[in-house]
Amino acid sequence: MAATMKPCAVEDVNVTFEDQQKINKFARNTNRMTELKDEIEAKKKSLQNLQDASDDLMMFDDDSLLIPYQIGDVFISHSQEETQEMLEAAKEVLEQEMKELEERVSAIQQVLGDLKVKLYAKFGNNINLEADES
Repeated sequence: MAATMKPCAVEDVNVTFEDQQKINKFARNTNRMTELKDEIEAKKKSLQNLQDASDDLMMFDDDSLLIPYQIGDVFISHSQEETQEMLEAAKEVLEQEMKELEERVSAIQQVLGDLKVKLYAKFGNNINLEADES
């Protein structure tokens, strides 16, 4: 069986400098959003590690043990209570950073949505603004 192809009517749309600027802005924002999402995932892993450390710390029976806590390149020994407080403070900082990143992602998604509407309105099926899921 021979496959027949229907000729696809592709409109010849003139791309202006402004259109090119919008396309470039879309690409930059898409890349930035991907970077931010990767950063959020890394922070989620760090937050989970802090939560696991906090849970493990609660299992200790001996309150007189000094717990090594890494600050930069060195480990400093603290009491169990001090270490627990430091872990909680670190978790709060990470949660705040994640919230800020998620707000930035949301703002970028708003910009991308606006650009998609404008670009699809002009170019129709002649432009593909959907992310490749690979």
